[in-house]
Amino acid sequence: MSFEEEWRQAHANAAANAATRLDSAGDRQRDGRAADLSVRRDDLGVVGGDAYKLHDSLKRDGHHAHESTHTAATALTTRNFACGAELAKVRDKWDGQLRTLRDACAQISNHLDYSMAAHAKDDEHIGGELLAVSRINAYLK
Repeated sequence: MSFEEEWRQAHANAAANAATRLDSAGDRQRDGRAADLSVRRDDLGVVGGDAYKLHDSLKRDGHHAHESTHTAATALTTRNFACGAELAKVRDKWDGQLRTLRDACAQISNHLDYSMAAHAKDDEHIGGELLAVSRINAYLK
């Protein structure tokens, strides 16, 4: 069997398995109910809280080796070791990656806070609309 034939067969098998999994997704049970794609507000709070804690932890502990790495890189460079400049590059790369990770954690936390507040506001608005409709229906009977 050639590679192309084997690849087509593997691709067809994967597509068939994916279709089967998608077709049966609604059949799964969880706590006696059909599984669905929903999330509860307390779940979002946990994820947002963890993101906030991770952000604070990275802010506090992410730079603990920065000064010693800088000192070592400077000392190695002044003694004409090529690894001094490379160590400085590693430190700079670490700082950039740390900043990116902290920003991502902050964005996750802030977005989940915003989402929960927006949905609560939407729920309140819809509840008010439904209350007004139910009052009108009472007069129509």
